[in-house]
Amino acid sequence: MLAALVAGLGLGAFVAAQVGPVSLLCVRTSTRSGFRPGAALGAGAALVDLTYAALGVAGAASLVQFPPVRLTLGLLGAAVLLAMGARTLHAAFRIRLGGESPAEVARPAAAFRTGVVATASNPLTIVSWAAIFGAAATASLVAGPADAAALLTGVGVGSLAWFTGLAGVTSRVGSRLGDRALATIDVVAGAGLVLFGAVLGVRTVQEADLSG
Repeated sequence: MLAALVAGLGLGAFVAAQVGPVSLLCVRTSTRSGFRPGAALGAGAALVDLTYAALGVAGAASLVQFPPVRLTLGLLGAAVLLAMGARTLHAAFRIRLGGESPAEVARPAAAFRTGVVATASNPLTIVSWAAIFGAAATASLVAGPADAAALLTGVGVGSLAWFTGLAGVTSRVGSRLGDRALATIDVVAGAGLVLFGAVLGVRTVQEADLSG
């Protein structure tokens, strides 16, 4: 069980550490609004990572791979990322002379919801988690329910630890940056979100055409 827990910690941190829309949002939120909102966003992301991993173990991957479901979820997720990216870019190109207004500063509860929505926007990752757990079972890391629970716990804790650390580092950096630098971060994050949304949408349509 200890081996499964350690493996889960590594997997959770590794998956969270990959550059993606949630990482961009975490950096943007932490640099602009500080550690607590950034960590809250990461907690939302970790919760969805854990949920999707559990669904992968439970066999939901086969449902997600059903073409109509896959197409619907993929396009919906792409739309969510595109909307988030457009909103972030809009914020970046507004002129800020006196800093942000209180309404623009993320609160932990709102940041948590953003983390949940952004991570949940790609439910197709359930398939990846199912494959990961299949590999873990083949490697004899998961021999029963206790091992599976330990692996899932590790995934959640590993993901949360990564995002908390990222929020801590970027919040310190953000406290030293001026409005122009923060606007640049907005541009990078917004463009990245739009790019990820576009890629997800194109890949979803291409896979639907191939399966059809």
